[in-house]
Amino acid sequence: MSFGKMNAFIDIIRTDQTKDADGFVISTDTVLASVRAYREDRHGNELWANRAAWSEATSLFRFRKIPGVEIRPSLFITCSGERFRILSAEDVRGRGMYIEVLAERLEPSKY
Repeated sequence: MSFGKMNAFIDIIRTDQTKDADGFVISTDTVLASVRAYREDRHGNELWANRAAWSEATSLFRFRKIPGVEIRPSLFITCSGERFRILSAEDVRGRGMYIEVLAERLEPSKY
């Protein structure tokens, strides 16, 4: 993957829930890393057709492995003002250089 294709800036976020003094639950976001990534949205090509098992995945992200940060499905990605829930993360070709993430775009509620 060339550096020129990684033209999307993403934040990898962990959401923590704590209770305040009155007992209300507060969600706080912690940015674990900010990196450049390759982003591909879902469309009708052959690769996306083969990913039928991940029918709710709307975007694919590829980025360099971040030392000390484990990418797992409990984390979120923000990119261009949109928020994505990570569905799966795997090492590309098992070399330990790049991570490929399938993610689902989260739509804000209208109410």
